[in-house]
Amino acid sequence: MGAPDGLTAAIQGEQGSFSHEAALQALGAKVRVVPQPTFSALFAAVRSGEAARGVVPVENSLFGSIHENYDRLKSNPLHIVAETKVRVRLCLAARPGTKLAAVVRVASHPVALGQCQKFFAAHPRLQAIPAYDTAGSVRDLFAEGATADAAIGSALAARLYGAEILREAIEDHAENYTRFLVVSPEAAPPKGTSKTSLVFTLRNVPGALYGAMGVFAKRGLDLSKIESRPIPGRPWQYSFYLDVLGDPQGTLGEALDECRALAEEFRVLGSYPPDLGDAVP
Repeated sequence: MGAPDGLTAAIQGEQGSFSHEAALQALGAKVRVVPQPTFSALFAAVRSGEAARGVVPVENSLFGSIHENYDRLKSNPLHIVAETKVRVRLCLAARPGTKLAAVVRVASHPVALGQCQKFFAAHPRLQAIPAYDTAGSVRDLFAEGATADAAIGSALAARLYGAEILREAIEDHAENYTRFLVVSPEAAPPKGTSKTSLVFTLRNVPGALYGAMGVFAKRGLDLSKIESRPIPGRPWQYSFYLDVLGDPQGTLGEALDECRALAEEFRVLGSYPPDLGDAVP
């Protein structure tokens, strides 16, 4: 999907983050990212019109779902219009001219530090320093009074902030992907076979979930994701999130209508082109 001139996309974190990479990948090189400090601020920026789109991580292939963002998809009146999967490649970056032998303190987000345990085990003298953001840790190498000698972040962050990459691909696992959704105030018109995301709640009666899943199974529709989340204020009751492949104006549309009739609450979060890139087995 290309981005028209001037299209803005809110991301959580700094420029050069993997969310920034996802925005470029999903919306094109012309997109202008609008960094936000939190995911709540990201959704608020799209609701208010400060940004035309939001780029939201929802799942990592190693660490699973980002549950808080599923909750926000349900509670915000926004629509999913695209998805993309970003390969997480972590680099050790430093100020130009720095040698690895001179590096002692390495900063990054705790998750990124945790994804490079083999690198730290191979270099036991290095001290891991937790930071707010991967890209921010690279940027802060150039701040006055910087406390770290190097940082772990993306190649994009190193390029944006003028850092030198000392080591590439230092993450423990090569098959490390994060799935991002693009949200918008307006829904995208469905075009043929799409991925549709929906959320619903069911009456607490025997067989309710079996019946809801059956409307898709009997039509041979592919459920690519099933997620459940507790409902605040209703102990032991859950909302169910599904991603399903099909034509919303064909067989899938029939299944959605039948599922809606069975549900207590029901909402289609969006229909959008599925990302069938190399992150898909």
